[in-house]
Parts: sequence; structure tokens; C-alpha cells
Amino acid sequence: MLTGKLSTIDLLIVIAYFLGTIFIGIYLSRHNKDAKSYFLADRDVTWPLVGLALFASNISSTTLVGLAGDAYSTGISVYNYEWLAAVVLVFFAVFMLPQVLRSQVYTMPEYLERRYDRRSRLIFSGMTLFLNVVVDASTGLFAGALLFDVLFPGTPVWLTCVALALATGVYTIFGGLRAVIVTEVFQAVLLLFGSALVTFFVYLRLENGWETITQSVPYDKLSLIRPLSDPAFPWLGLLIGAPLLGFYFWCTNQFMAQRFLAAKSVDHARWGALFAGLLKLPTLAIMVLPGTAAIIVFPDLPRADLVFPTLLVELLPVGVLGLVLAGVLAALMSSIASTLNSASTLVTMDFVRVFRPGLSGRALMRIGRIATFVFMTLAVLWAPQIANFDSLFKYLQQVLSYTVGPIVALFIVGSFWRRANGPGAFWALMTGFASSVGLFVVIVGTGAVKLHFLYVAPILAVITTIALVVVSLMTPAPTLAQVEPLLWRREARRADEPQGLADYRWQAIALLALTAAIVWYFR
Repeated sequence: MLTGKLSTIDLLIVIAYFLGTIFIGIYLSRHNKDAKSYFLADRDVTWPLVGLALFASNISSTTLVGLAGDAYSTGISVYNYEWLAAVVLVFFAVFMLPQVLRSQVYTMPEYLERRYDRRSRLIFSGMTLFLNVVVDASTGLFAGALLFDVLFPGTPVWLTCVALALATGVYTIFGGLRAVIVTEVFQAVLLLFGSALVTFFVYLRLENGWETITQSVPYDKLSLIRPLSDPAFPWLGLLIGAPLLGFYFWCTNQFMAQRFLAAKSVDHARWGALFAGLLKLPTLAIMVLPGTAAIIVFPDLPRADLVFPTLLVELLPVGVLGLVLAGVLAALMSSIASTLNSASTLVTMDFVRVFRPGLSGRALMRIGRIATFVFMTLAVLWAPQIANFDSLFKYLQQVLSYTVGPIVALFIVGSFWRRANGPGAFWALMTGFASSVGLFVVIVGTGAVKLHFLYVAPILAVITTIALVVVSLMTPAPTLAQVEPLLWRREARRADEPQGLADYRWQAIALLALTAAIVWYFR
């Protein structure tokens, strides 16, 4: 079935893209004068770039391979993660973005220090660095290795990971966030175009298109809202678990939040967030449903994660395959670059600058480049281990379920409850992470308790919230000067605030309405 052949034309297109991306990184390195320009692109990024960069960073090769693979094995319920992104981004844009941007921080852990204390910052930063390597960068490299194994059978996973990491690392190390965002804009456009082409050629293989899918694929695999007994995505997990994972990923994960922090204003950050939410909605048609259609076209694949590479190699003609491969590699490089840049930002700003405050901006930039190389190496070493898990996308979500609940609780409670303080946050994190280890042992380690992973995050969030409230009430309240700028409050209309369709409120309502219509249709 898998030919393992790539034409000369396709190969030349892919090589040209690689070289062009590396050139952009080296060229844009001339604009990096200090830490602000290297890590936050001088905070002058406009909303289209923010939105496209968010989308491209999220729609990585991990997502392309994982969405199609889960759609093939369990149906379209995996799309719930996609449409929930729009809802989460609306919540973040309305209730939290203004105070985050007003704080003028470099990292989201730094924001936690402003709200609570330094201990919370260092704990969150350390956890994020762990997830950057174990979840974000490593899964991207492994997904790329799956693709290359289809194109060139027998290629060692480690060799592919090294090659991809080096190519991505060059433009990230030299170019900084500006290079990452500029390349992400091109990559987002190419990715949407490439995914649409895959969808088109998949439907060509079906005699009656959508009608063939509805007649041949079991009904439950075409439904977003699943029963409580569903092993893939029970409706209660959709209601209380998946939104927490989405909130962490889109709103507090440094490699996504860095795009908001680089925006030129609150308005541009909000528009960019809503634009990214809008871009997530078509993924049902161009990334999820092709995986479901593959049940008909390729019913006997040995591993679900091979669906997307198989669709590329078996269905796309010469030349078109090269373009789409360039788009897939674009997604891969975009995600890895985002992760590496955010990891270097965390190390430099949350650890080095904290303990060596006298270092110059140029010195911090050099340390950031070294950190990028170190984390790139760690990701390459861990990526081959992901082969031991059943599904790439489930690996991603399960790791997040056991780690992010306590952090999400701190951000949300801290934005709305003035009384939450530093001691409360510290002991809440300790309690939450200890509970996480305990749940992991009894659910995954021993199997003594059967519990879907989507229920783990809300349990941890509730435990953390209780600890935060109890300890905060038992210890002195934070000063008003510390917390007031970081609390949500109803905003008075500004004289220069955009009106009409440019008002983010109307845009948010429209996005939520469109999202609700899609979910209702495929319920």
C-alpha cells in the first residue's frame, strides 16, 4: 500500500522550503538587538500575525497526524478539542487578556509571580519546561518521524528527529520570536491550502462523497456528543475536563501565550485570539473528516497514526504531494520552533534573570540561544519513546490531564478572587501535584481504579482550589496594590475603542454562535 517513493519534483519542493525557512531565520536575526526583540519581537505584532501564528503553532504535525488518527480509530469526537479552542479563546480574550498584557511580563510564570509569589513562578516554569520537552517538541518530532517512515521506509526514528530538530533549531536559535512568527504566517497559509487539497482528493475516492461516509461509517463515529460510557470522549469529560486542558494549552502555555504577549496592544491581542478561534473551526472538514473517510478508503492500516501519511502518499499526484508535504513540514517546524523559543524564554527570564538580574539584554539573548540548543537535544532523545504509546493524540491529552489542573485553578481563581495569596498558591500547587502523583499511581500504575483521563484534570483543579481557598483564608491577605491590576473588572468604554464590527464583543458573540451551530449539527 505504502510506496515509500517521493518524486524528484516533490523532493525539490520540500528541500527548497527547508532552505527558505532557514534563510528567513538567519536574515531576521539582524533585527534582534536585545532580549525584548529576541523573545517578544519588540511587542509590535499585529492581530493577523497573532492569529495565524497561534493557529500554525497549534496545528502541528502532531495535530495533523493525531486528529486524523483518532478520527480513524474513534470518530470525529476528537474535533471537540478543536471547537473548544474557540470557546476558551473567547473566555481568555474577554476576561484575562487585558490584565496579562498590562503586567508587561515576558512569561506566564512571571505573571504568576506578580499575582502570587516567586515560588509559584518557579514551580510553574519548571513544569512548563518539562511539558515543552516531553509533550510539545517530542511529539512534533515523533509525528515527523512517522511521516518520513512512510516516505522512506526503514528510516530510523532518531535520525529523522535529529534532522528535523537541526533544521528548525537553526532559524529559531538565530531568528528568535520574530523569525518564528514570520515563518508561521507562511506556514499557516500553506497548511490550510495543503489540508484542503488532501480533503479534495479523499472525496474524489468516494463515489458519492459525504453520502458515502454517512452510509458506510458507523453513526456513533460521526457524532461529537458521546454517551457517558464512551471510551474515547464521554460527554461529561467534554463538559468538565476538556475545557481545562484547552485553557492551559491556549491561555497559559508559554509557547502559545507568547504570541499574545508580543501583540502591539490589547485590541490586537484580542482580535488575534478570536481570529485563531475562527481558524480552528474548519479543521473538522479538512483535518478530521479525511481521517474518518479513510475508514472506507484504507480500512486495514496497522496503526491509526499512519492515516494522514498514507493519505498523502497514496492519493496526491506528483507536485501536489511536494506542496502538501511542505505544508506538513511547515506545521512540524512551526510547532517545534514555538516550543524551543518558549522554553529558552522560560529558562532565561524565569531562572537566569531572576538569579542574575544584572545581566545585559545581549547576554540574556545568548543564554536563550544556548537553552534552545539544549532543549532541542532533550526533545530528540525523548521522541523515540512515544512509540510505546497507542495513540499520539491520546498521549498528548493524557499527559496534560495529570499535570495542568493545579495551574489552571491558580490562574482562574487568581483572576476573580482578590483574597487568594502567595502561601495559598504555593501549598495549593504542592497539594495538587501530590494528588496528581497519587491518581497516576492508582489509575495508570496499578489499575486499581478505572477512571477516564478527562476526569483527572477537574478533580485536580477542585482539590487545588480548595487548598488555595483554605490556606489563603488562614494567612494574611495580599496588598491591594499587588492584586488590583491583575483582577478582572468590567472595562469602561475607551474613547478610541473600535466600534461596530471591529468591537471584540460582537466578534466574540459571532464566533460562539458559529461554533454552537457546528456542534449542534454534528451532535
